[in-house]
Amino acid sequence: MAPLLLGSVLLTSLSALAAEAFSASSTGPYARVLIVHDPAATEAFRPRLDKIRAMVSRAITNVTGKATVPEAWRSIVTTQDVVGIKVVSAPGANSGTRPAVVMAVVEGLLAAGLPPKHIVVWDKQISDLKEAGFSELSTKYGIRLAGSVQAGWDEGHDEKSKPYETPLLGNLVAGDLEFLKKGDGIGRKSFLSKIVTGDITKIINVTPLLNHNEAGVCGNLYSLAMGSVDNTLRFETDPNRLATAVPDICNLPALAERVAFNIVDALICQYEGGEKGLLHYSAVLNQLRFSRDPVALDILSIQDLERQRKAADAPSVKSNLELYNNATLLDLGISDPKKIRVETLPIEK
Repeated sequence: MAPLLLGSVLLTSLSALAAEAFSASSTGPYARVLIVHDPAATEAFRPRLDKIRAMVSRAITNVTGKATVPEAWRSIVTTQDVVGIKVVSAPGANSGTRPAVVMAVVEGLLAAGLPPKHIVVWDKQISDLKEAGFSELSTKYGIRLAGSVQAGWDEGHDEKSKPYETPLLGNLVAGDLEFLKKGDGIGRKSFLSKIVTGDITKIINVTPLLNHNEAGVCGNLYSLAMGSVDNTLRFETDPNRLATAVPDICNLPALAERVAFNIVDALICQYEGGEKGLLHYSAVLNQLRFSRDPVALDILSIQDLERQRKAADAPSVKSNLELYNNATLLDLGISDPKKIRVETLPIEK
């Protein structure tokens, strides 16, 4: 069956995608994205866990071409891996990554045979994780919660843990490794969290469909980069600096070699507000999106955010496409919408 061009995104049949095996490299000629949709996935902006479980289970078996959920997850990670589920928790449970989505992922990993202590839900600040409701997952499943700041920063004594360095000096704040230090070169490095240089062997990104004024979307690339290193204030308010720093940080071996899979929590699309939860600037999509390609997912999110702004007569935002084009140059994924193949999978009745 020939692909059908719809807008700027290619749609293919499930059989065609299965034949191409979603396990193919994200740096190949096409990025592959699966979207699962259930109109009943939320009720009054609240996720319905039973629906979310079914969506994740159906999607992960289709994405991997495996017959069962445990087999599907074991094709992405092994039972010996320590899996870090990177979330976006600062906006809270309504606008950030929703705990129900992570809960379904955790249940799948446990069913695949991963020990509970081999699953870590993490973000920059553990206080944000707790405020967003992720403590419940730790209590219920015996998994770990971790904050990059609380875990501390790795000084980078080998290639795997080397920091990101640039001539741009940062305004160091409490919590940064070099805060209050003096001397040549102080403030030019962003050090990786010991979370990612320590025992984590695989990373699964689970990010919301949430706008970011400088990065375009608070998605897989931006949230992973800014959540993994210190001394980030020098980048965060400047789209040009982000366009260079985010891909470069994501390309550090400690991150690039560990990212195994990416999920976009597109149950709700918040097109204004950034890290503030503003549900009145949101649209209910009731979708979850899956891919090995973080760049392709972020590009689709940026398109959706602009589409929702237009529908709401909200001001248009200039997308920071340079960031994603730079990511493609580093072989982190596909940024050309014409090379993103999307299949929308309705939930089974």
